Amino acid sequence: MADGIGPVPATLMPTVKNIGFLSFGHWTDSPHSATRSASDALLQAIDLAVAAEELGADGAYFRVHHFAQQYASPFPLLAAIGAKTSRIEIGTGVIDMRYENPLYMAEDAGAADLISGGRLQLGISRGSPEQVIDGWRYFGFEPAEGRSDADMGRQHAERFLEVIEGEGFAEPNPRPMFPNPPGLLRVEPHSPGLRDRVWWGSGSTATAKWAARLGMNLQSSTLKDDENGKPFHVQQAEQIEIYRQAWKEAGHAREPRVSVSRSIFALTDERDWAYFGRDRYSSDQVGNIDEKTRAVFGRSYAGEPDELVAKLREDEAIAAADTLLLTVPNQLGVDYNAHVIESILEHVAPELGWR
Repeated sequence: MADGIGPVPATLMPTVKNIGFLSFGHWTDSPHSATRSASDALLQAIDLAVAAEELGADGAYFRVHHFAQQYASPFPLLAAIGAKTSRIEIGTGVIDMRYENPLYMAEDAGAADLISGGRLQLGISRGSPEQVIDGWRYFGFEPAEGRSDADMGRQHAERFLEVIEGEGFAEPNPRPMFPNPPGLLRVEPHSPGLRDRVWWGSGSTATAKWAARLGMNLQSSTLKDDENGKPFHVQQAEQIEIYRQAWKEAGHAREPRVSVSRSIFALTDERDWAYFGRDRYSSDQVGNIDEKTRAVFGRSYAGEPDELVAKLREDEAIAAADTLLLTVPNQLGVDYNAHVIESILEHVAPELGWR
């Protein structure tokens, strides 16, 4: 194994995997883009989720960024996909909780989950650097005195988790417009089971342990804090192992889920070579995402199917996760992205035992 770490424990090496896609929903008013507007991005996301379900993929996930030409308000999109599909998981990776009103979000999430029949997999986090300075201030949020915006995001997350448990907390009006059930009232609509389908997008070991203690599943992307200088996939595998140990120590009754995201392209035709042939030589990169945080960015994977299989066998974090999210180049259009997903499901996943 790379850089001195021993073999990944057998308990961290599930074989069959949930395989989904993750889209950032970029749009650009350019003749080179198949996604020219917000309308294009949203409608194409629905079409791609439908196509992915037909191909046998397990999940359709969407990134949320504010003040950007990307997806921003996820719940109308998730509800629309839930209404047009029947099996595929629908989710986010991730929602920035610094921008969220936890109670209003609980209503939106409950509605989207009920529309989909309980298929929502809700990835949330404290957020990453955004397009504008302190964008959450424009949404009406301000950290408490002596607290950071990251603290605020985690506080919003904790309140959201409390609310979706479904316990009543609000004093009813003694003269309501409509009759109330007895006792304190909860936010409606409530979707039973949603609490177990909340994931925390973690970029560090510390936040992975925090997520485990709170009983959230773990999402780990292609970016994390560079905590020890080891290759990205090794650091991520270590993060997953630490998270699972913290989960065990917390005494939760169920088993957690863990996802990692990757850019993976099987080069099977001329289009693939033209778009991603150069990524055969991709490697990890290290840089600063802000003035305080040194981060490691995971490599992309590209190659002919046999070459790709050999490379992916060496990725310890993929081996440790039960869910793999394929980041897709959404501006290349629905048909091409369906081809990208199908190529992995058909040519790569079976060879690795993922299917």
